[in-house]
Amino acid sequence: MRIRILLLVVYYLPSTSSAAKLIHDLAVEFSDRGHDVTVLAPDHNTRLDLQCDYDDKVRVVRVKTGEIKNVSRILRAYREISLSRIIWNKAKSFFNENQFDLIVYYSPTIFFGSLVKRLKHRFDCPSYLVLRDIFPQWAVDAGILSEGLFYRVLKHYEKINYDAADIIGIESPANKEYFSKRRLDGKYCLEVLYNWMSLNERCNSSLYFRKTLGLEGKVVFFYGGNIGIAQDMDNLIRLATHMKNKPEAYFLIVGEGSEVARLKKEVQNIGLNNFSIQPPVSQEAYMGMLADIDVGLITLERNLKTQNYPGKMLGYMYHAKPILASINPGNDLRDILVTHNAGLVCYNGEDEVFYRQAIQLIENPDLRVRMGRNGRALLENTFSVASAASQILSHFSN
Repeated sequence: MRIRILLLVVYYLPSTSSAAKLIHDLAVEFSDRGHDVTVLAPDHNTRLDLQCDYDDKVRVVRVKTGEIKNVSRILRAYREISLSRIIWNKAKSFFNENQFDLIVYYSPTIFFGSLVKRLKHRFDCPSYLVLRDIFPQWAVDAGILSEGLFYRVLKHYEKINYDAADIIGIESPANKEYFSKRRLDGKYCLEVLYNWMSLNERCNSSLYFRKTLGLEGKVVFFYGGNIGIAQDMDNLIRLATHMKNKPEAYFLIVGEGSEVARLKKEVQNIGLNNFSIQPPVSQEAYMGMLADIDVGLITLERNLKTQNYPGKMLGYMYHAKPILASINPGNDLRDILVTHNAGLVCYNGEDEVFYRQAIQLIENPDLRVRMGRNGRALLENTFSVASAASQILSHFSN
């Protein structure tokens, strides 16, 4: 049955965020199955209040808003809180002229709830929430938010966001604990929906970045994505500092986020010559870089209590790269990587273990190849976009 699907996301291509890529792959998969697909996203770059385009057979509707990501926390909070109201007001004519049978919305952000509630009433249709970050809890765990007035405001919006969903797709089995501890698992319809990726990426392998950065012959440890507090990039700086005695190792970080300026200053102060932070690149260029790295890095702040599978690991798996991960205790990412022998994992703070695992990957190319192949098989069997699309549609297409 052909259905009309509306996908809501706070960042969309050409944004380099993992959310943009996830929703793009899902939208294309839905379209390839014969459904009418529209992606709607706020965009501070568009000149018009409402702009419609087509990309890969998907209609993309961009609503003009203020910039969200690279601004102060106070301004970001205000603009995100305003998202539902602004999108409803600026896209009202679009909503009046179109009908949808299903709404799929992505969190973060937690501020689409009131918009989704209005749209469900307008279209008389169900909704599916793709929940990737449990916010504001992770911010409290990371020590960047206290449980004061603003926290209670955010919890209010979190509740609205969850209440608007008919089904909530959580990222990992461990996320169920968040809901069960708060006795919310009976209130909401929950299921595990793993992250996903297309198995047919457009990318060209290129050694250009190795030549320009002088990395030919190096074993490149690569991190790509958000560089924020939840990632604890100091974890990687400690590892790189520990590995100064291994001239063949190099740490290449590509992305943007709130911690970039501080980390660059820290690297300069320490005098690290085996570590660099580069600005984000296009999705195609990013995938081309992944084709020529040696090890994919994952780092998560030790005190996080909510769990996730960082989207960046899918790119590593796509190109059959082994994963070296330092994560928060209780994260079941450890189980899945170790069980499938797709990478080496330790807990953040186990610096000596992290170091020994990195050395193991440097000194054993065959291990890197074997783990990379296992990761690719894991991607195909568990984290494909086809699996995610089928799971979502199974609830609504009959």
